[in-house]
Amino acid sequence: MGVAGVGKTTVGKLVADELGVPFHDGDTFHSVESRRKMAAGIPLTEEDREPWLRDLARRMREWEAAGGAVVACSALRRRHRELLACAAPGHVRFVYLDVDEETIRSRLAARKGHYMPPTLLDSQLATLEPPGPDEAVCVEAVGTPEETARAVVETLGWG
Repeated sequence: MGVAGVGKTTVGKLVADELGVPFHDGDTFHSVESRRKMAAGIPLTEEDREPWLRDLARRMREWEAAGGAVVACSALRRRHRELLACAAPGHVRFVYLDVDEETIRSRLAARKGHYMPPTLLDSQLATLEPPGPDEAVCVEAVGTPEETARAVVETLGWG
């Protein structure tokens, strides 16, 4: 979890490969309308996010029943994380990928082919409620994606 550009998708795929479970990018489940808004540089509202988060939680229940998965999702607010955690109580673990703003901006400037423009980072940072230790483990995502994925697996005690 975290704002755009912290490495959720890249690191999540590597962690899923390491664990031998499927990977799902939460962004792919946004509505067409929400993707259009973001592509136009318009931040999502809580009303935009609500159906997406509920749908993602429903899917997470299915993935958990099928053996688990790694899911990349911004989960910017505590309420978002609480809703998603209800998908599989006791089984959902959040990893907060922590990166300094300068690095995030650099990554977003280099990113190609994503519908969300770098200009939306400010709104994501304003929305972000960094998780407390009761909600997520924090991993600094400043090394290579492989180093960060290794740190995630080790921090969760899965490696």
